[in-house]
Amino acid sequence: MARPALTQQVEEMAQPIARRMGLEVVDVEVLGEGPRTVLRVVVEGPQGVTMEECAQVSEVVSRQLDLRDLIPHAYTLEVSSPGLDRPLKRDADFDRFAGRLAEVWTAIPIDGQRHFKGRLMGLLDGQLKLAVGPPNRQQTVWLPYDRVAKARLIVDEETLRKDLAGGGMSQR
Repeated sequence: MARPALTQQVEEMAQPIARRMGLEVVDVEVLGEGPRTVLRVVVEGPQGVTMEECAQVSEVVSRQLDLRDLIPHAYTLEVSSPGLDRPLKRDADFDRFAGRLAEVWTAIPIDGQRHFKGRLMGLLDGQLKLAVGPPNRQQTVWLPYDRVAKARLIVDEETLRKDLAGGGMSQR
């Protein structure tokens, strides 16, 4: 089975499992090939996600994968949280994390550049808005959302301070 089809089937199977546990699947990746295949399912909840919750999701997803026989060879299943430097995959992620620092890579160069770092300002009319440069000389950059190949949050001191104070990491 092709990777995109497998990724989609696993996400469709895992999403209701995660929801029953008060979590959400935010990413599914298939890495490697053959018996070295790693199936990575990333979940999060409103207050983060605990190791115990990851283990519970892993157990149920593993059973469902065995029943459906989606992967015909040996593989490793990993269920984890997205982490502080989480990837931004869905449209809503760019609005949810507005104000945070991020790195964005585009599929093709925009003004001769494919890699951008800046503060997320949200997604508006199919354009990703980033504030780039030092605070006293920031410029707004608009990136066509359909050209974004990859994006992730950047961990900075401000984010760590907030998360360690209980603003983002799970305190359960």
